Amino acid sequence: MNKWEVNVRRVVPYTPGEQPEDKDIIKLNTNENPYPPAPAVREILDKFDISDMRLYPNPDSEILVKAIAERYKIKPEQIFVGVGSDDVISMAFMTFFNSDKPILFPDVTYSFYDVWADVYRIPYKTCPLREDFTINPEDYKVENGGIIFPNPNAPTGVLESVDMIEDIIKSNPDSVVMIDEAYIDFGGESCLPLIEKYDNLLVIQTFSKSRSMAGMRIGFAIGSEKLIKYMNDVKFSVNSYTMNTITQICGAEAVRDEKYFRETTDKIIATREYSKKKLKKLGFEFPDSKSNFIFASHKEKNAGYIFEELRKRKIFVRYWNKPRIDNYMRITVGTVDEMEALFRALEEIVNE
Repeated sequence: MNKWEVNVRRVVPYTPGEQPEDKDIIKLNTNENPYPPAPAVREILDKFDISDMRLYPNPDSEILVKAIAERYKIKPEQIFVGVGSDDVISMAFMTFFNSDKPILFPDVTYSFYDVWADVYRIPYKTCPLREDFTINPEDYKVENGGIIFPNPNAPTGVLESVDMIEDIIKSNPDSVVMIDEAYIDFGGESCLPLIEKYDNLLVIQTFSKSRSMAGMRIGFAIGSEKLIKYMNDVKFSVNSYTMNTITQICGAEAVRDEKYFRETTDKIIATREYSKKKLKKLGFEFPDSKSNFIFASHKEKNAGYIFEELRKRKIFVRYWNKPRIDNYMRITVGTVDEMEALFRALEEIVNE
């Protein structure tokens, strides 16, 4: 080892879902939306004056923040935007999780949380989900340096009630509680109304899933004006120009097209419910997902085996060889045609 390596910050990085170059793939492994963004986004890209790229973007992302504020009927001062919800959550970790007490999150959850904790030297403790993958709120009523969990959870798709979440917030007046609502638009009830009651609640959402804009990287957090000011203070101490101009404009247009947003999310929800019935007939079991994916386990066939067999057929799903979930696959809800191709492949595999 070189001497300079002694001072290197070592972490085990987050592993994102595979992005194959082969276009002849049914890609159901990264929870992307199978439908294009709102039509107005295409119009913006066609009309954009490329000479504007020589100028720095608006550091406050005003056009996007204003559109989000109007959509959710809140003040612009209650909104923080970042380059995807990962950027937003990372900034929130840096801003609020600075205690010597451990932060809390579930043992089966988004696998970026422990990465950020390691990067920022934040002590953490994982709280085991129940056997049905639901949260035990009593686990979060202990001394802590902060709390974060997704709702619906990833990768399980389980939705917790707003009442349960409020119970946790009430029990932690001295900690910042973050609810990661990346998948809330697929049939869940958001806890956004609670921000008016609790100044320590931060709700994070993304454009990557329900608004079909994973490639543009837009995330946002909503909370009390005090929380948002603290986050912006940190952001502007790190990088003032995080979101480019064209992304801000396209994001604002996507927010304004509520009709298209509803149409696409409704299609995904309908396909998800149809897919649950098909998977049950094929012998799969799964929690009742309220997201744009299904976390499925077969009664007889091992998930790792099914995963590899699907790959041979050019169908990608997500599999983790980890404790408690090593016999589950996460299947993104695609188009009806993509899901039918998946079911045909699964029928072959489980009946071999």
